Parts: sequence; structure tokens; C-alpha cells
Amino acid sequence: MNGIDRRTAIKAAAAGIAFPVGAAPGLLATGGARAQTPPTWPNRRLIDRLKIEHPIVQAPMGGHVTVDMPAAVSVAGGLGSFPTTGLTPGQLRDAVGKIRAKSAKPLNLNFFCNAIPQRDAALESAWLQRLAPYYAELGVDLPTPPSNVFMPFGEEMCDTAVDLKPEVVSFHFGLPEKSLVDRIKAAGCMVFSSATTVAEARWLEDNGADAVIAQGLEAGGHRGMFLTTDVASQVGTLALVPQVVDAVKVPVIAAGGVADGRGIAAALALGASAVQLGTAYLLCPEAHITALHRAALKSPGDNVTVITNVLTGRPARVFMTRIVRELGPLAKGVPSFPIPGYNLYPLSTKAQSQGSADFSALYAGQAAAFAQELPAGELTAKLASSALEHLKCA
Repeated sequence: MNGIDRRTAIKAAAAGIAFPVGAAPGLLATGGARAQTPPTWPNRRLIDRLKIEHPIVQAPMGGHVTVDMPAAVSVAGGLGSFPTTGLTPGQLRDAVGKIRAKSAKPLNLNFFCNAIPQRDAALESAWLQRLAPYYAELGVDLPTPPSNVFMPFGEEMCDTAVDLKPEVVSFHFGLPEKSLVDRIKAAGCMVFSSATTVAEARWLEDNGADAVIAQGLEAGGHRGMFLTTDVASQVGTLALVPQVVDAVKVPVIAAGGVADGRGIAAALALGASAVQLGTAYLLCPEAHITALHRAALKSPGDNVTVITNVLTGRPARVFMTRIVRELGPLAKGVPSFPIPGYNLYPLSTKAQSQGSADFSALYAGQAAAFAQELPAGELTAKLASSALEHLKCA
């Protein structure tokens, strides 16, 4: 063994790194060229447990994912995810049936576990009055306050998840009550949830999460924050991931600003066991987005993303639109999640019919420029190949 190989082997053994099958002959060879082996993932904690090929999780983007997307990602070796937001148990069963007909590989079902909305008639009325000029401009009648709003994960959806037995059940905005988490885990499902701070990551581990999604400030969509409401203190992915990796024992999934092979390799170098990508998949034909949203994604240089609470009542990263600019981005006096979304729906519908995204929620992360118009399966394979090349060269 030459000096370089010996030092490599010693360092690897000290770090507890196992070489892939076929690597040892190359390290033991004396003289001659080292045997070439295909690159392999440096951290296999999640991919081995889930029995997937690549540490790539397609984000469950509520309202933007068709049943074809998670099926295609899973067939390509990643973990496909399907959002359940707004679905009834029957609709969810139907959707999962369609996904399973296309792929029997691991699936992640995602649920919101936000707090039950606190209704405040005076606050909601005042917010509607702030929207009144826009309604008048578009010739739309002011809506009546919604009597029924989206509710968080509860017993009925837990029954459905237990029956469906996806390989992963993931949550946003923390975790549901312990009895529900226990039922999910007893059914054989892994439990994931998002953390935007180290404190949230520790809380998730202490309360039953099998993996933590470290959601950096760059991520598109709703912030998963649940122990804090201070957006100003949120942390970027580069700083958050290694801190979370050091703070918890469960695998960490990096999310936010990761949209190509370089980003995946960097996240894994920071200690993540996998990455979660959302915006990267929005231009795939399997995504369910409007033509206006697609146009914004295809010209990200002309569109800045910001974190706003005026669209749904919770902080979320979106492309800047007129309503976000004029009322926010972060406003006071906003009703509880998800009531503002109901208030804006008539406006966004009317404006979209006129070719305008002024009142739409165009979710996107800060790496929107890297989104590619490729089928989801092809994109997954390309991302994995690129990441492995960058890891090989590191």
C-alpha cells in the first residue's frame, strides 16, 4: 500500500467509513492504477432504511403535485411525496390507489398539523375591509366569512394513514398529539417533520420524529416553524443543517435552496442524510401549477421571492406579487391560518381569468432559477448523477 492509500485507509477507518464493495482491491493494489469503482452515497442512513436508491426526497407541495409525480420520483429511486392538504379521507385513498398502481416503491404522505384556527370576527372583518378596494376593482362581491376551514391532522386522517401504511408520514408545523404519532409509528411508518431552528429539531426528536427536515430560510412554501413566530430569526440552510446534525441523533434531511447536484453534494457534506427538493420539480409536467406560475418560474431573474403572511396567515416564501407588495410582505392584523387564503380565493380566481397573478400565491424558493422542464423521473436521475459526480470530485 503506498503512502497516499495508507493515509486514506487510516483516515477512513478512524472516521468509521465503510468502503463500497470493490473499493478494497483498489486501495490494496500496489504499483499500477487504482481500480475504478462507481461513486456511492457517503451517508446511507435513510436510503438503506427506506430501501431507496438516492437520498432525494421530492417535497410534498400542497396543491402542486399530481399523483404522477411521486410515482415517477419513486420509480427513479428517490422518495416521492404526496400532499394531503384539503383532501377528504376518501379522496386521499383514491389518490394513493392511483400512485400505488404506478409504483409499489416507498411513498411519503404529508399532513399539516397546524393549530386549530382561532376565529376572531372583528379581526376577520377588518381584514376583509382592507381587501375591499381590490374586490371593487375587479367587480367581485366581498365574501362572507368561511364557516368551515381546513382543520389539522386528527383521528379521521390518522385512521386513513394507518390503513394506507405509506412508508413515511411527514408533518408540517410540528407534530400532532402523541397518541396519533404513536399510532402512525405502530403501523410501521416512519415519521418526518420540519424544523426551522435547532430548538425545533430537538423537540421533534424528543416527541417521536424518526428524521428531521432542516428547512432553511431559502425554502419555498410555508415555513414549518412551530415553536417561534419570529421570521427575522430564521436561519439559512448552510448554517442550519450542520447545527441540527450536531444536535440530534436521528437522520437530517436538508431543505431550502437545494435544486441541483452541487446543492445536494453540499448538503450531504454538511452531514445531511438526504435532501428535500420542491421548487426544482415545479416545472416538471407532473406538477399542477397555473400558466402564470410556470411563467414566473421560467423567468426567475425578473421575480424576487419574499416571505409573506398575507396570503394564508402563516409565513411562506413566494414570488412577489401585487397583493404581497401592497399589503406586506409581513403585515399585522392578519387572521389565523388558513382564513386569508379563503378571503383571497375570489380575487385570485378573477385575476387569473384576466391573465394576472396579482393575487395569486406563487410559491417558490430562492433557487428557482435551477428548476428544469424535465419529467420528474428523469430529473431525479439527473440530480442523483450530478450529485454523485460532485461528491466523487470532492
